[in-house]
Amino acid sequence: MSQKIAVIIGSTRPTRIGHHIADWFIRNVSDTHDLTFEIIDLREINLPFMDEPHTPTLAKYEKEYTQKWKALIDSYDGYVFVTAEYNAGYPAPLKNAIDYLSAEWHNKPAAIVSYGWGGGASASAQLRQVLERLKMRPTGVSPALVFGGDTFTEDAKLQDVDKSFAGNVEEVKMAAKQLVELMAE
Repeated sequence: MSQKIAVIIGSTRPTRIGHHIADWFIRNVSDTHDLTFEIIDLREINLPFMDEPHTPTLAKYEKEYTQKWKALIDSYDGYVFVTAEYNAGYPAPLKNAIDYLSAEWHNKPAAIVSYGWGGGASASAQLRQVLERLKMRPTGVSPALVFGGDTFTEDAKLQDVDKSFAGNVEEVKMAAKQLVELMAE
């Protein structure tokens, strides 16, 4: 039976490339045994800044959008967080979306795919701390996609995601394999 994995695009900026990274990730791991990948785009989810009257640990969600977010997150067996690195951290909309919930994340496996001029290492490390605090089980491999001089056109458009990150394919396949292993535990 196939396990459902949400690939969560963490950036909502107008100039973001997370959707290209998420599509590229799925293309490169779609043959992973027993995993089905689906994209969750936080720009489309459009959660307001956390405004629930109760702490998420109580699971007393009053807002309709929080209840929909809870149901959506509950429908997955694991997650891949695709995150940009902005000013040495991960995007605020991603932190906000994670913080809306609590127990819904517990014991779920997760992988982090970060990207940026330095590969998003700081963002990935910070996100890992948050996931571990929420009792999630991150994969040991966290692919970090480093931008090179030929990653973007002169007008800052992503050129060729397959070419730019060809050296990371085995790493993303390993992260997907580790998701399978974590779900089997």
